[in-house]
Amino acid sequence: MSGPGVAGIARVEGGAAGSAAPPDDVLLRVDDLKVHFPIGGGLLGRPKAVVRAVDGVSFGVRRGRTFGIVGESGSGKSTTALAVMRLVKHTAGTIRLGADDIGAASGDALRRARRRFQMVFQDPYASLNPRKRAGDAVREALDLMESGEPSTRDARVAELFAQTGLRPEQRMLFPHQFSGGQRQRIVLARALAANPELVVCDEPVSALDVAIQAQILNLMRRLQDSLGLTYLFISHDLGVIRHMCDDVAVMYLGLIVEQAPRESLFSRPLHPYTLALWSAAPSFDPAVRGRGRRIRLQGDPPSPIDVPPGCRFAGRCPFAEDRCRSEPPALREVLPGHRVACHRVRDDGTPGYPVPEATPG
Repeated sequence: MSGPGVAGIARVEGGAAGSAAPPDDVLLRVDDLKVHFPIGGGLLGRPKAVVRAVDGVSFGVRRGRTFGIVGESGSGKSTTALAVMRLVKHTAGTIRLGADDIGAASGDALRRARRRFQMVFQDPYASLNPRKRAGDAVREALDLMESGEPSTRDARVAELFAQTGLRPEQRMLFPHQFSGGQRQRIVLARALAANPELVVCDEPVSALDVAIQAQILNLMRRLQDSLGLTYLFISHDLGVIRHMCDDVAVMYLGLIVEQAPRESLFSRPLHPYTLALWSAAPSFDPAVRGRGRRIRLQGDPPSPIDVPPGCRFAGRCPFAEDRCRSEPPALREVLPGHRVACHRVRDDGTPGYPVPEATPG
């Protein structure tokens, strides 16, 4: 599958991303992460309800690789990213960066750890102070992280501008004097200021014109190759996910419903929700566009305040059985590196329901 925003993106193929990795090869490890938001004031100060934004998510991101999370709005993917960044408080679970438990860090320990992980947000227009020159915005990150000697930081700003494709004289300009793509380059330069190991990217190109998206994604890939970066990549765009990510997790209503190496997921999606996403994705292949058997979802996802007792997708799934509505499916491995949470998928990875003739290619 490809879209207009990702045409021409270079991929550097490596080993099987879904193969078992030694513990020291995993940079980010998230185990049973939960993020619940209490709402309302009940009796004796107790919350009236709880929003289960993320409700038990586990995954590992290998060094130098890109792990993607995809899903509809409200699936919990951005909340997962914010929890990893410690920008929202997680309710339960562990978040480890290498040997460090960053989920439990606080105060000075957390400030020191932040040098190792940085974030690129969705909107480059909101990410920069309109009253601060571009060079000063990047220099401020160096000062806050106490990166290098003060006397060398201006040279480091110039180096970062060059790495992200910005001209030296642009350091004196204000954000309103840049295009959206150029602003995102500044945001990338700022994120790289402290030489992080992990960069969390939350929809980093969705606010950009499609003609600019490929430029920024190509830049991110080049930076990853040259600097050895590890990405946690959040997106709703399946074309971007396929071209950028080595491993992919599909989230629905706070849970991962399918997780696999990129090629396995796109060539053989197993969960009905994943198939529905693929069915809805645009494609330039006439055979795919004209296929008649698509999985069309009806209705909206259930409320994260009152989740159903069985599979959370059962109410919208055209293949749901009685068991699906009463028993939550476990996320289990059915193919090498390929896990799925669906009662209708057999242990050998064979779907027990009709599959559309083609998925977007």
